[in-house]
Amino acid sequence: MTTWTAVLAASFVCLALKALGYAIPARWFGSARAERSIDLLTVALLAALVAVQTLGAGPQIVADARVPAIVVAAGLLMLRAPFLIVVIAAALVAAVLRALGWAT
Repeated sequence: MTTWTAVLAASFVCLALKALGYAIPARWFGSARAERSIDLLTVALLAALVAVQTLGAGPQIVADARVPAIVVAAGLLMLRAPFLIVVIAAALVAAVLRALGWAT
């Protein structure tokens, strides 16, 4: 299988999953319990993605310059700072720590 075949197959699967979402009856999600579960599932998946991208380096768990950057970003978000400021501050923290030699 070539790379393009894999890309096209993955694209088709993503499109099919999206179309399947529109085919599910709305009454399945009408209850308050279902809506709450869907909301919590979204947050849990995003938190897991952030944790894996922050602490993961292949099969290992590492604490490098990304961890303080995420802490700074979380603090600024709790203070309700604008998102652009949060991103710039986190990037600056990571860049300064890496420049000081704290890459791993």
